[in-house]
Amino acid sequence: MIWNELLSTHRYAQPHKSPDIRSSFQRDYDRIIFSSPFRRLENKTQVFPLPGAQMVHNRLTHSLEVASVGRSIACRTVEKLAKKHPDLKERQSDIETVVASACLAHDLGNPPFGHSGEDTISSFFKDGNGRSLKDSVLPEQWSDLIAFEGNANAFRQLTHQFTGRRAGGFSLTSATLATLLKYPYPSFDNGNRKKYNVFYSEIEAFKEIVEECGIPRVDSEHLVYARHPLSYMMEASDDICYLVLDMEDAHKRGIISTEAIESCFLSFFDENKDKAFFKHRDDVYRDVTDINERMAFLRAMLINKLVNLASDIFMKHYDAIMEGRFEKSLISHLPDFEKNALEICRNESVKHIYRHPSVVKIELTGFNVIGTLLEEFTDAVLNPDTPYNKKLLSLIPEQFKVQTDEVYPKLQSVIDFISNMTDLYAVQLYKDLRGID
Repeated sequence: MIWNELLSTHRYAQPHKSPDIRSSFQRDYDRIIFSSPFRRLENKTQVFPLPGAQMVHNRLTHSLEVASVGRSIACRTVEKLAKKHPDLKERQSDIETVVASACLAHDLGNPPFGHSGEDTISSFFKDGNGRSLKDSVLPEQWSDLIAFEGNANAFRQLTHQFTGRRAGGFSLTSATLATLLKYPYPSFDNGNRKKYNVFYSEIEAFKEIVEECGIPRVDSEHLVYARHPLSYMMEASDDICYLVLDMEDAHKRGIISTEAIESCFLSFFDENKDKAFFKHRDDVYRDVTDINERMAFLRAMLINKLVNLASDIFMKHYDAIMEGRFEKSLISHLPDFEKNALEICRNESVKHIYRHPSVVKIELTGFNVIGTLLEEFTDAVLNPDTPYNKKLLSLIPEQFKVQTDEVYPKLQSVIDFISNMTDLYAVQLYKDLRGID
């Protein structure tokens, strides 16, 4: 792969460029951050219930922080890459903005209630009443439905022409869209890979975008392409923020102790090799007595260390990345010391955070709310002539309505509608349909 192609400014479904003082990639960034789907992330669950007394991360704040970390990884990496490719120094701002834009957009396809929302949609078709529809769609379409993937839905959000909207969705550049693709293959014909980034309905858009960026197909038997090199930076940013910020939220909610979070964060620093850090920590602790501020300091230092390591790993495996041979994520290639620390923190998170009753209750709420909405609106689009279903269909915004006799687009219209809901709207609509005041 070569950088001139990887940084393609070609806009999907919008070939004509309009004059603008901003670069093409700055326009991508602005289109995402000013969009309604991005604003709705404010009321979508990250891990913990949406704020009550304690402020915790939602999908919006998470995405903004991921973008900040992604920009830092890109900045550090381009500084090194410029020694190999001096011309890339002039593209530093472009590369940073592409990574930041993909980071902003990476969660746009997530339904309400976090990952439990994805599981509920999949379960409805795989194990619930949606099973009866299997013979009404193509096998490739069924593969999408029984394994609904927020990553693929994000790509759809950005590229699909919804009713009454312009062609190409957000009409972003090929570079930004390709960077979004952590799993550049569909749910089917992918060699039994688990996650995926492309629904059946977006296959042609996917092919056009990766080929525009000069990204090669890496599996001759399956529809699997290499990843855009910058997608590894986006993924690392997301991994870092998940690891660190979920723990900070749990500490603020009193779910894990100060001693536990401090121990986890400090486990990434070697007392023999990182003496300057420990001296700096002691100096800060003498001045700062507020516990949350101390943990914020450790969080910042840890993110900085992981940013530097992610950049180092990218450079170490640069040739394999550019040839489409690199496997797994940057974070999975951490040195042994930091990898062991990562496992300590992950185990702590699984044990105390992701199984905490407040988290489990949100997931159960998601199953009930989304399951009910799927049941009601799926029946409505497939049987639109009953009085009740006519009223239900009137609640679906025009952009999500389709004029077709095909079952798959009808089902997608329901999923598009539900996945765009905020947690609060989904709960309120559920209450309205069930007559709960």
